[in-house]
Amino acid sequence: MSNFELVLPKLGESITDATIISWLKSVGDTIEEDEPICEIATDKVDSEVPSPVSGTITEILYEVDDVVDVGKVIARIAIDTLQSATTEKPINITETKTEETTSTTQTEVKEEVSDLRPSSSNRFYSPLARSIAAEENLSRTEMDKINGTGENGRVKKSDILAYLENRTANTITQKISTKKTVPQEASKTPIQTSTKPMGNIEIIQMDRMRKMIAKHMVDSKRISPHVTSFAEVDMTNIVTWRNNNKAAFLKKYGTKITFTPIFVEAVTKAIKDFPAINASVDGDSVIIKRDINIGIAAALPSGNLIVPVIKNADYLNLQGIAKQTNLLVDKARNNQLKPDDIQGGTYTISNVGTFGNIMGTPIINQPQVAILATGVIQKKPAVVETKYGDVIAIRHKMFLSHSYDHRVVDGFLGGSFLKRVAEYLEAFDVNRPL
Repeated sequence: MSNFELVLPKLGESITDATIISWLKSVGDTIEEDEPICEIATDKVDSEVPSPVSGTITEILYEVDDVVDVGKVIARIAIDTLQSATTEKPINITETKTEETTSTTQTEVKEEVSDLRPSSSNRFYSPLARSIAAEENLSRTEMDKINGTGENGRVKKSDILAYLENRTANTITQKISTKKTVPQEASKTPIQTSTKPMGNIEIIQMDRMRKMIAKHMVDSKRISPHVTSFAEVDMTNIVTWRNNNKAAFLKKYGTKITFTPIFVEAVTKAIKDFPAINASVDGDSVIIKRDINIGIAAALPSGNLIVPVIKNADYLNLQGIAKQTNLLVDKARNNQLKPDDIQGGTYTISNVGTFGNIMGTPIINQPQVAILATGVIQKKPAVVETKYGDVIAIRHKMFLSHSYDHRVVDGFLGGSFLKRVAEYLEAFDVNRPL
């Protein structure tokens, strides 16, 4: 038997640590490969850590609410020697350490997280809880008053949000019922001012994600001088092909074919032709990204938008893009996105056509330098060139809106890229095989 050291995996480019929310397994329990062993929380999302091996848990190095750095060993799992020799996954197996070494390691762990505990009380707050508190300007005193519904009284995200909702409601009530009176001067008529909202209105407090989206959008408009170009595309071949093949596509590949994967494919091809559009800005430097990672805006159950990322889209065929798109959109709708699912995007597509909009002026998803919006596909009369002359026919038309950062993307590059995307869409083979 050998001990496999399970480390906290990398959770995303900007995430360096996470909080243990709960252990789904205990010492002595058996665990199967890919079975979740614990739940963790970051300042972005909550997720599970799966075990890459099967075996028996021999040691758990961290407790619930402990903050763990990425790459730290969180548990040890006893596995068969045969499994360790034949497993296809790269693992780090070490012989069982002595009792003295284990004791030292546990002491170091406790020392490492001790400075994260609040000095005013014995209550521990995870990075997620502290992040929300910082966003909402909650003092430590207020945090200590929140009733925690988690294990051992741990304050969960829902506890903080419920507290904030009550606090906001109380604040609004107090403001509405309070009138400020300006002191009367001897020679003037008393003047009263009121903070009561005028008219028949409803006041809704932004949730935390909406505040983050708002800040992200304001920062993007402040950082990047936006320019938007438009192009109209004939989508008739694509609409015809999809209508003729969507049932067969689902039967053959086990996933639906929507228009989004076709958009991703065309954008990926155009990025290869104009790689400077797949970039970011760092001071006076333009960083061209060799990886083509396409973000697709998706709606969450709360109504907010999030942008999961299709990694290395240029290495996927249409079937692969469709599977990745549907998987990410489904995870977004069910609140199952992991931190890595929304990291590393290099270009973004937003489908405003799903709302029935003909076009839009999308805001760049920083630190990228461009974003494409696809409008609703509509039937329109159009002039069509034939060998017998021009005719007017009913065609499926769609507008593309391309916003780009004018610091580094001029009209030639931004417009040429947009035209190339349109050309790839219009050149779609109506007889393309599955």
